[in-house]
Amino acid sequence: MPLPDLIMALAVLLLTPGPTNTLMALAGAERGARGAAGFIPAELAAYLSVTVPLAMAGAGVMAAVPGLLPLVTAAAAIWVLWLAIRMWRRPVPQQVAAATVTPLRVFLTTLLNPKALIIGLVLLPGPSLPLRTAVFAALVCGAALAWISLGTVLARRGNSPVPGLTPLLRRSAAVWLGLLSAALAFRAVFA
Repeated sequence: MPLPDLIMALAVLLLTPGPTNTLMALAGAERGARGAAGFIPAELAAYLSVTVPLAMAGAGVMAAVPGLLPLVTAAAAIWVLWLAIRMWRRPVPQQVAAATVTPLRVFLTTLLNPKALIIGLVLLPGPSLPLRTAVFAALVCGAALAWISLGTVLARRGNSPVPGLTPLLRRSAAVWLGLLSAALAFRAVFA
């Protein structure tokens, strides 16, 4: 995947509402932007601990079994499409766990985030893995800051960060996921 396409795919995936992003928004609401920014290393460490080994091992396995890359890419396309449909149909929960957001909670939530599998197996593998990983790390930090900022802004307005995720925002994210799914499906068929 060329670098501009990788950047777009990663940005869309990382900015999509999900459990880690919800925690980052809640952290922004609870602690403000400065206090919540300290959680970014936990998110980044979790993502890198999953994606880099998958990208490294995945590249070797994909090279040894040439037909596997289209299958994994197709599976990722189906998963992303399922996420898009789910996001389009279901409202964002009105309540997120009442416990205060902690770095450990952010780390564990991110570690279990299915986005990491898609990123590690489909998006990151390729030439110049160190450069691709650096771009990914920068985008993780940027997406985290965006969600923290959203939570901070909504808290200043007196709103909860979860209801602030309007149906339009969720539907827009679902459309982006649908487009990413289509791109992955195209790649699976024509790669």
